[in-house]
Amino acid sequence: MHSHPLPADRHWDGSPRRVSRRRGLQIAPASRSRLLRAGQSGRCRHCGNRVDWYPRHDDRPIALHPADVAVVGTPASCRWHIGGGIAHPHDDGSAWCRIPHAVLCPQQPLRSHIGHTRLTSLRRDLAVHSRRLIDTGAFTPQPCPQAPAAAPAGEAGQPIRPVVRILLVPYLGRSPLEDIRCVAQTRQRRRCTLTVLAPGHLAGRWRLLPTGPHHGQLALPGTTMAVYDLSHLPYTHQLRWRAQHCPAHATGTAPDLTLADWQVFDPLLHAAHIRTRLPHIPARGLGGR
Repeated sequence: MHSHPLPADRHWDGSPRRVSRRRGLQIAPASRSRLLRAGQSGRCRHCGNRVDWYPRHDDRPIALHPADVAVVGTPASCRWHIGGGIAHPHDDGSAWCRIPHAVLCPQQPLRSHIGHTRLTSLRRDLAVHSRRLIDTGAFTPQPCPQAPAAAPAGEAGQPIRPVVRILLVPYLGRSPLEDIRCVAQTRQRRRCTLTVLAPGHLAGRWRLLPTGPHHGQLALPGTTMAVYDLSHLPYTHQLRWRAQHCPAHATGTAPDLTLADWQVFDPLLHAAHIRTRLPHIPARGLGGR
């Protein structure tokens, strides 16, 4: 009796062995968004229901309800659609649309224009699911964060959340300048560990600039703030900062693993982060004054 070894592409019972091959995903060159959809789902910190994060047409993030909703019976002001990875505040002519989670969140005040639509039942379902998560201990609602105390005008060092002027638009960062991390994906399919501010590359300048109005608001009287200004840098460098990429990922087709942390600065909402004096920066620090 002689043994007959099975081929390497067969199991012990003779069935074919199927080896799954990893597919390499690439961002389309014509796509405006470089954000991968994998990992962009989260949960609302107020109700615990799932949300999908998308960049808007103005590069600001928005949380959308993960399921499509029929256009019939949905107010026009609540209709959004996704095109090229970007969320747009209107429908695309199809029978379905996306809804901002803030409209359906059971912890948010009920808006009058959805009081008698089919969105009311969807909001009720989310409220029941939120209550179930709370009762089982799977979710704990987060209290409304208190506004941090304003930094003293004469305090030295880097601001915790600096205001950065990119393409003549002020943005509020989430962390100090030297800690703003690149959002691009590496070849190991992990987030890049490099920072946007890189030694040896062009840097911005700390300047005192007026706070300025925001969306028709009245300007704060006689108020100036410390701003890390990038207006003197080339256009491509400012685009790199706004995309929150390190110099190594300034060009190429590497996708993004998360949204950029920038927030459009609002002098009323972000008044606690206004500093009226320039930070003390060493001679070889983050740009001159």
